[in-house]
Amino acid sequence: MQYFAVFGNPIAQSKSPAIHQMFAEQVKVNIDYQAILAPLAGFETSAEAFFSQPQHIGANVTMPFKHDAFAMCSVLTDEAKLAQAVNTLYKTSEGLLGHNTDGLGLVQDLLRQQITLKGQRILVIGAGGAAKGILGPLFDQGIHSLHMINRNVKRAKELVSQYMSGKPDWKFTAGGFDSVNHEQYDIIINATSLSMNGEIPNLSNHIYKDAACIYDMVYLKEPTAFLKHAYQQGNQNLSDGLGMLVGQAAKSFELWTGQVVDTTPVLDVLRKQIQS
Repeated sequence: MQYFAVFGNPIAQSKSPAIHQMFAEQVKVNIDYQAILAPLAGFETSAEAFFSQPQHIGANVTMPFKHDAFAMCSVLTDEAKLAQAVNTLYKTSEGLLGHNTDGLGLVQDLLRQQITLKGQRILVIGAGGAAKGILGPLFDQGIHSLHMINRNVKRAKELVSQYMSGKPDWKFTAGGFDSVNHEQYDIIINATSLSMNGEIPNLSNHIYKDAACIYDMVYLKEPTAFLKHAYQQGNQNLSDGLGMLVGQAAKSFELWTGQVVDTTPVLDVLRKQIQS
C-alpha cells in the first residue's frame, strides 16, 4: 500500500481522492489517498508529519498552500521553478521534490481534445498564480506567441520582464484589455476567477468569434459565464477546466507511480457527478 494525500484549506470539496482512486483502479495499483485540512499557519508542520511515515510518498497541494510547498522543497522541477508554486510533492532520496502539474494538465486536456498548440497564437486573461503555472508548458508545445492581459497592466508587464530574462526566445507580451481590440487569437484561456462570480472579462466581442478553442480554467455545474458569452458571440469551440483538473492529477499520479493513465473515463464520471 502506498499513501498519498491532498492538503488544502478548505479541502472538503476536493475531488482529488476520488480521481486518484479511479486512476489506481484503472492500472491496478493499491493506494490510500486522503484529503487533509491543514491549518492556515501550519501547512509545513502537517506536510512534514505526513511524509515522516515510510509509505507516505506523495501529496498534492491546493490553495492556499502552493507557495508554502514551493518554499519547503529540497528539489524543484523546471515547471515548479517557472510557476514559482508547487502543487505536487514527492518524497525522494534527495529530499522533498516539488513539481507543478497545472500547466501540464491544461496541455494534456487541450491535446486530448485534439486542439493544435504548435504555431498557435495564445491569449491568456489574468496574471495571477493560475496564469503563471501554464506559461512554461504552453511554450514547450511550440506555440507561436502568448499575449497576457490583466486589469493591473503593470503586474502583467512585470511578469513578462521576469520571465523573458531567462527565456529570451519566448514571444511573450502583455497589456491591458484594450490591447487586443484589433487582434485575433487561435486559443483564448481565461485564467481569472471571474467565472466563480458569474462575471466575464471586459473584452471586445470580436475576439471570441474565430478562435479554435476558448478555455475557462474554472468549471461549474453549468457552462461558465465566460463560455456562455463566447457561445453567444458565435463560438462553439468551448471547454471548461474540469479536464485540466483531471489532467494535472494524472501527471501527479504518473510521477508517483510511473503509471500513465487514461483521463477520459475519469473525466466522464466526474462530469456526470457534477451535472447530476
